[in-house]
Amino acid sequence: MTVLVLDLDGTLVDTAGDLVGALNATLERYGHAPVPEPVARPHAGHGALPLLRLGLEHNGVVPDDGLLLPMRKDFLDHYAANIAVVSRPYPDAVEVLEGLRADGWKLAICSNKAEALSRRLLAELRLDGLFSAIIGGDTYPQPKPDARPVLGAIRRAGGEPATAVMVGDTATDIAAARAANIPVIAVNFGYAAVPVRDLGPDHVISHFRELPGAVAAVGIGLRP
Repeated sequence: MTVLVLDLDGTLVDTAGDLVGALNATLERYGHAPVPEPVARPHAGHGALPLLRLGLEHNGVVPDDGLLLPMRKDFLDHYAANIAVVSRPYPDAVEVLEGLRADGWKLAICSNKAEALSRRLLAELRLDGLFSAIIGGDTYPQPKPDARPVLGAIRRAGGEPATAVMVGDTATDIAAARAANIPVIAVNFGYAAVPVRDLGPDHVISHFRELPGAVAAVGIGLRP
């Protein structure tokens, strides 16, 4: 069974607007100025604590755990309640994935977002039915770049690593795919801090319409 494993934030869905919204709502609650979205966007896929550190540093405040931990709770509460205000799948992503699934592919999500939040986002966007497995950052003891979440996504979807490929947008995704010993395709429209081609993926795409060709280029075809 051929399995396509996708990262969520910055790969399948552009979530930066809602993540930055949660950041700025939290900063405002603690008396700090907001961070402009273009400044925060490259950090959107790194999780709550890195975003909050960025926000505090932007305000000239030295982050410490005594401040970050309560802010993290407020951030996550706000984000959970506003998870799909502006977040949307990237152009043509749904149509391409539906086509692959109709051709016999199994689809899986492997995100470092908490599993409950990943499922909530996909449900809000009515995408959860596309996927045979949804793995979050807390599903296994270690998140990506550990191999186990990727391998778990493949096996829960009914496949094997020899017939799987990963799609992601950051160094974390690429390292996780390498650890799992599967090919990796990178999107260049996500949240990588450097040009994603410099991270050494097997293939780079700039639009979801390029995905079927990229999968063929890395040597993964539909297999029973």
